[in-house]
Amino acid sequence: MADQFYMTREGYEAAKKELEYLQTVKRKEIVDRIAEARSHGDLSENAEYDAARNEQAANEGEIVELEYKVKNAVIIEESDDNSVVHIGSTVTVWDEDLGEEVTYTIMGTTEVDPMNNVISNESPVGAALLRHKKGEEVFVKAPGGEYKLVIRKID
Repeated sequence: MADQFYMTREGYEAAKKELEYLQTVKRKEIVDRIAEARSHGDLSENAEYDAARNEQAANEGEIVELEYKVKNAVIIEESDDNSVVHIGSTVTVWDEDLGEEVTYTIMGTTEVDPMNNVISNESPVGAALLRHKKGEEVFVKAPGGEYKLVIRKID
């Protein structure tokens, strides 16, 4: 069975747009740079050629990965249900170890933004919070050990 990648409608559209850019614009730019580098002669000592070929390989890898994610996307519909934590929820928790409140938004793996506390449903915190209610204690199994969060608010 194929992996499923949970995405909002916005995230899905952004992934499709990024895929189209990589397949058309960026792929052509790289091919043009390779052709330019080839025109400079001896390829064995041509750093520009090597760099362009490496960029081409990386771009093709990104395309394959993004195609797979788009193909196996599960679009999550917006929900007004704030009784339990689900993908798309913004959850405020009390972190006992840190002694502070932290707010996370739980999204699919393709839409994470750790700098803005947008975490994956597959991350230790995201997975632990899913399907729990306000007021519940949740234990997070992290590489550094287990710790407790208390759900204070679900939006």
